[in-house]
Amino acid sequence: MPQDQIEELERIKALLEERMVSKPRRYSHSLGVASCAASLAKTYGVDQFDAAAAGLLHDWDKVLDDHELLVRAAHMGIEVAGSPSMAVGLLHGPVAALELLELFPALNPSVFQAIARHTVGAVDMTPLDMVVFIADAIEPGRRGDYAIRLREMVGEASLGELFFQCFSQGLSYVISTGRYMYPTAITIYNHYACARSH
Repeated sequence: MPQDQIEELERIKALLEERMVSKPRRYSHSLGVASCAASLAKTYGVDQFDAAAAGLLHDWDKVLDDHELLVRAAHMGIEVAGSPSMAVGLLHGPVAALELLELFPALNPSVFQAIARHTVGAVDMTPLDMVVFIADAIEPGRRGDYAIRLREMVGEASLGELFFQCFSQGLSYVISTGRYMYPTAITIYNHYACARSH
């Protein structure tokens, strides 16, 4: 990675650490996601700098409370499917993506898209989107059999299959714990289920 990119990542880390000073575990998670995303990017031929930058910044707005996230999402015109109050835990991605665009204008627009999509996904995920989504689920701080199984698939399965398995695991967790399922989740699942059967 070129020196200017390394320096930019260090600058982002410093700003992130300052923002998350009251949430050290969240900061550690973000470092883990960035490292994991860069590794996945190398394995699957995705830009490592973009992956690391998106990984560092993906939870930028996790420091905001639910009310503030809802207010910002409404102000920015972010469309929420279903119940906004039930989906508030998913809003930190789309809200941060729009805010970070102004804070880090030199970053590739694809970085902000990956940040926006790391919570609920989309039917047209790019390789970078998939890398960040997966890294969020399998970074070293994640525990559980699901994380181990997904880590073992890295380099063995295609990126698309790894994403599908990761997304499916997320849906299984939502259902098994009786949590609110975002309305687009089934559409996204079915899209990739159909794609892998052809």
